[in-house]
Amino acid sequence: MAPHLAEPVPDRLLMWQRVREYAVPPSMIENATARRADGDWAGACAVARVDVDLDLRAVRLRHGTDLVTRLRADLRRLAPDLLRWHMPRIAPDGRLRPGLTLSLARYGDPGGAAPHLVVRTPPAWADAGQRMSLALWEESRADAPRHHPHPHPDRRFRLDLHRHLWDGTRSAELAQRCGADAADRWAREAELLLRAEGRVRGALTVRLGTRSRAVLELVAPDDSHAPALRPVREALSPQRIAELPVLPEVAARTLPDLELLRAGLFPAERLHPLVAAALPASPSPSSSPPPAAGPGPDADPHRVECLGRVHRIALRGGVLAAVDHDPAQLAREELLMALGGPGLPCLRAIDAVHRSPEALPAVRERLRHGDVTGALAVVEGLLGPGAVLREGPLRDALEDVVAGRLDHGLFRSGLVAVHPAADVAAGGGGGHRPRPDRRLPRELRRKRGSRPRPRTGLRS
Repeated sequence: MAPHLAEPVPDRLLMWQRVREYAVPPSMIENATARRADGDWAGACAVARVDVDLDLRAVRLRHGTDLVTRLRADLRRLAPDLLRWHMPRIAPDGRLRPGLTLSLARYGDPGGAAPHLVVRTPPAWADAGQRMSLALWEESRADAPRHHPHPHPDRRFRLDLHRHLWDGTRSAELAQRCGADAADRWAREAELLLRAEGRVRGALTVRLGTRSRAVLELVAPDDSHAPALRPVREALSPQRIAELPVLPEVAARTLPDLELLRAGLFPAERLHPLVAAALPASPSPSSSPPPAAGPGPDADPHRVECLGRVHRIALRGGVLAAVDHDPAQLAREELLMALGGPGLPCLRAIDAVHRSPEALPAVRERLRHGDVTGALAVVEGLLGPGAVLREGPLRDALEDVVAGRLDHGLFRSGLVAVHPAADVAAGGGGGHRPRPDRRLPRELRRKRGSRPRPRTGLRS
């Protein structure tokens, strides 16, 4: 009998598995929750790497006290770590969707022009650190950030109709709106969408795939029947279709956490606590096992066959060292390696760990999602806090973070509106050569400038 082959896991679920593992670390959730519990919404945003571009005093002068009161109440209810958990992401790495302006709340009558509380993500070239920013978008004002590629709220990606994805006081609504009962979900979500647009019934579009969408109509036979969706009966022009309301992406798709749980790819106890408490049939977050203790300062994580014996490589004095060799012997062997000699197996193993450790993929994933603190903790656990990085993949990954932070700072300041290399590619800039950054080939970046950067520059 031929063996039964298990169905491969879809790439999309594997991406979300990595996102849930690295994008919102437990330390961020714990610290942001503590700040929010103390009423410090700005501190919670800082912990969750959310910049606040809001001036409440200026908002009061333009719109009055009532709007500021509502805005401040929403900011106090905002759980920025929960917002980061549910933000739209792109394949294959699961990074935040770049250049996005996403509406969190609207302050005005349905269907009318009203201020929006929005969250923005930087463009792809400046997304190092995976930071976001909060702002108030006003259609009547012309002072939107010109350096942002899409400053207007996106119709497809919006959370003003799904406050349970960012409002900590309404997260329990996730159980009814996560997509577990997909049969009637679109009709209910379409009714909420049209009501927000100031309509009761009508047509709307649903994005089905990259190049396909459905044009549907919300109808009800009479007042005693629940509304239902059906294809529109009359042909609509492309211009008319483009003007129709768009069912938000979070309403058209099943919650990724629910799919991960059903596929057995992620344990419920490691979900965000508010998500785990809201999803049906998920255990209490308090039942999660305690984290395993990491290696202590005198742990011996490596053993190497050297000179016919098994020697230890351990952290001593804050650095990774060959503890079974005499210091004088190590000094001679290190000089021999510097001159091109083979060196002892213990020293070769230490050199390999410094350049490309086994945990390099985990370090890269943390850096990719902006968790520099977590990545440095892994590096220090392997090499010690006093280690000096040598040339290799690990050092390149950490240097890319420094270059990316500079790009993000230029974007935030508004000094550079596009990627520094874009002007040169277009033939402009008067022969200006772009600053080396993480987008350039590694060999070219080394040739243009390879001075070592201090390790302290990586800390936030």
